Amino acid sequence: MLPLAVTALLLAASPIDTTPRVAPRAPEPAPTAAPVVIPLSIVVDSTHPDTVHRKRPRAIEYSDWYARRLTLHRWASYTMLPLFAAEYAAGSQLMAKGRDAPRWAIKSHGPMATGVATLFTINTVTGLWNLWDSRSDPAGRGPRIAHSLLMLAGDAGFTAAGMLATPAQNSGSIRQLHKNIALGSMGASLLGYLIMLPPFRRN
Repeated sequence: MLPLAVTALLLAASPIDTTPRVAPRAPEPAPTAAPVVIPLSIVVDSTHPDTVHRKRPRAIEYSDWYARRLTLHRWASYTMLPLFAAEYAAGSQLMAKGRDAPRWAIKSHGPMATGVATLFTINTVTGLWNLWDSRSDPAGRGPRIAHSLLMLAGDAGFTAAGMLATPAQNSGSIRQLHKNIALGSMGASLLGYLIMLPPFRRN
């Protein structure tokens, strides 16, 4: 062994490292992606195009009596236009010539007025009955209701004209009122008739 003095000299000559020792840091974890948060309103929003559940159209069944009433209603309606034309021709003769009007006009005006009343009674009963039966059917509801209202207006007008028929025979002013009401009723009825035909009614 070296002498104790030599060892002491060597230690004195060697520099002493006084730097503090720091323990190595552990590696930092890799950053993770932030979680995606979906608002609950989007998940449960029933108005979103992808989440709308459309109701299936509900089948509406009509009875055989509905079809029978509709057939009767249509055939009665086909007589309306020629009946209106004949009644207008006879009424015009009576308005212009009074008691000197042609015999056909005098004889036919009253029976044709009865025919109009019968026609509208049949079509009012069958039309309103079928309107009630079709109340749950949205197809063509607007034209059906408009048609019914116009025909009811025609009903009311022809009733008023009929009540004026007898006093109109002795008063020119009442005859004119009778004519105006009858023509207005014909116009409302014709408009109601046209509403139910293409292209006005598309369904």
